[in-house]
Amino acid sequence: MIKIVTDSTCNLSPEVIRRHDVRIAPITIQFGTQSYQEGIDRALFYRTIEERQIIPSTSQPTPAWFARFFEELHALGHEILVITVTGEHSGTYSSAMLAKSMVPQATVEVFDSRSISLGTGWMVLEAAHMAESGSGREAILARLAHIRDRGQLFLTPATLKYLQMSGRVGKLQGAIASLLNVKPIIALKAGQLDARENVRTRGRALERLLELLGEALGTQVPLNMAVIHAEAREEALALAARVRAQFNVRELLIEDLVISLAVHGGPGVIGVFGYPIG
Repeated sequence: MIKIVTDSTCNLSPEVIRRHDVRIAPITIQFGTQSYQEGIDRALFYRTIEERQIIPSTSQPTPAWFARFFEELHALGHEILVITVTGEHSGTYSSAMLAKSMVPQATVEVFDSRSISLGTGWMVLEAAHMAESGSGREAILARLAHIRDRGQLFLTPATLKYLQMSGRVGKLQGAIASLLNVKPIIALKAGQLDARENVRTRGRALERLLELLGEALGTQVPLNMAVIHAEAREEALALAARVRAQFNVRELLIEDLVISLAVHGGPGVIGVFGYPIG
């Protein structure tokens, strides 16, 4: 049987991970000399950022993490499929590839999702379902390529403060944008997060997320979808209700962004992801 390995940015719930016996290699979050893995208390995490006025760094799982999983699963007689966060923003794919060379006796395929959060998570979930139903490696990889090629992800932060602290937005640009209440729309394209456009007001930004998704995928075709957020559950639930009303949704996932991703946009980030089922 094929077993799935991924990293902690996939954003699937612990229940889903356990149900499908998925192995998770953790992203490490570094505050100076202090290191944390996913699961750190979010309130404490954001409070630490506010107190120190710095954005922590993140680092990909070490090859040793992946190699340990490969050895374990090979010993149990399994083939292994690794699905990683986009290689454009993380070294996780490279780390998994290095681990593959360290365990040559194992049958390992490493797939770059070119996505983040539940964009990657949906690929992990579909791959796990297919593996459990007996699908072969090539069929699973073809399905993953479909999701990667057709999937669309759009995000908007509530504030530019965290983007300023991380250096992704200049201080002057951020100050002007904040004064004008400008909200950027960020799109995932070819594995990279790029500023798509700016709109005025939070309400318009959330509305624009759905417009862009509709323009890219249509509103009648059956879709699997996700709403992701950072400490903005009520807004996320309201947006999810609009998603269900406006799109032909087969299944919708809603999750709070893992810290290693949320740190770059800060609390209040909201995003939508979708891809055609067929």
